[in-house]
Amino acid sequence: MSTVQDSFKQVWETYTSAWRAETEAQKREIFSRSLAENVEYNDPLVATKGWDELLNYMIEFHKQIPGGHFVSNSFLCHHDQSITTWNMCDGSGAVVGEGISYGQYNDTGKLVRMTGFFETP
Repeated sequence: MSTVQDSFKQVWETYTSAWRAETEAQKREIFSRSLAENVEYNDPLVATKGWDELLNYMIEFHKQIPGGHFVSNSFLCHHDQSITTWNMCDGSGAVVGEGISYGQYNDTGKLVRMTGFFETP
């Protein structure tokens, strides 16, 4: 894996750890290390802009799936973009969904856009 890929993968994994973080303060600290302040997130269920909207979506996710989190299965990147396949797991670690996400990074290596793809119920 190249240095660039290692760097982007580390940022991606830092970001995804926010989905598992238990408190708003923990999530915001993770955001500060991995996301641009004007980050855009969208998936089949929502489109958010900025930390506050994404944080609210994560909180709602945890109400629906307590302890829910994501585990990356593969990661590829080039030209400040990445694609990741992942499993969505519940609090016990059981896989409850799978999908693919696309990320874009700014010149400081932080995520500016994430787009998730998965089947909806």
